[in-house]
Amino acid sequence: MAKRMPVLFVGHGSPLYAIQDNEWSRGFRSLSGLVPRPRAILMVSAHWFTSGTFITGNDHPETIHDFYGFPKELYAIRYPAPGEPELARQVRRFIGENAAELRKDWGLDHGAWSVLRWMYPEAGIPVVQMSINGNLTMREHFDLARLAAPLRDDHVLIMGTGNVTHNLRDLLHQTQGGDATPPDWAVRFDNAVKECVESHDNEGLLALWPGSPDARLAHPTPDHFLPIIYTAAVADSSDMVRFPIEGFDRSFSMRSILWE
Repeated sequence: MAKRMPVLFVGHGSPLYAIQDNEWSRGFRSLSGLVPRPRAILMVSAHWFTSGTFITGNDHPETIHDFYGFPKELYAIRYPAPGEPELARQVRRFIGENAAELRKDWGLDHGAWSVLRWMYPEAGIPVVQMSINGNLTMREHFDLARLAAPLRDDHVLIMGTGNVTHNLRDLLHQTQGGDATPPDWAVRFDNAVKECVESHDNEGLLALWPGSPDARLAHPTPDHFLPIIYTAAVADSSDMVRFPIEGFDRSFSMRSILWE
């Protein structure tokens, strides 16, 4: 019997990392060597946060530049990975025909392609993206995502991108002040996530936002935290956990998580 595909969460950080050669982009590049080459990728990005659950059903998803005020060369990037409508329909069957809709008016946002262009620069692996429904509770997100776990047995890499800590206002304040030291609250929240993931404590993970003292500083909104929930949900207690990328970009934790 073929081994199940691992599950991967990546802290994607700034869109600039898509064009910069730095420790983070080099880390992204190394990730493809840690997992078997998948037949397809199911991507959950912090940057498709919607009212309702949607799945990309297009044959050729467009490259979406969902950011403003960055260098022109960033907007010139195209990541022409194919879609896979049959996988999109399969995901919908798993999570419930009434629970999700297929959409062809979305593509791959920068939460997806800024990492994938380093992992798989040839853009040859089909990618289907699933949105994050902002109307659900933490428990409902977890339960919904868990329904997609059988895809791991079909050589599909289930992947999420966000950040373990993501307070953009604080990051901009640090940048203006020239201070690159991660704040204490960011370090504490990052450690709390690490401890929950290492011990497969999903109940503890679900309770972190908004329940922990540092939650609202780490994530004023839950969009960048939720991809961790989606990936943890499709992992199981027999998976080994490791952190192929660790460290901080100012107040952003760049931690990545691999369940295998």
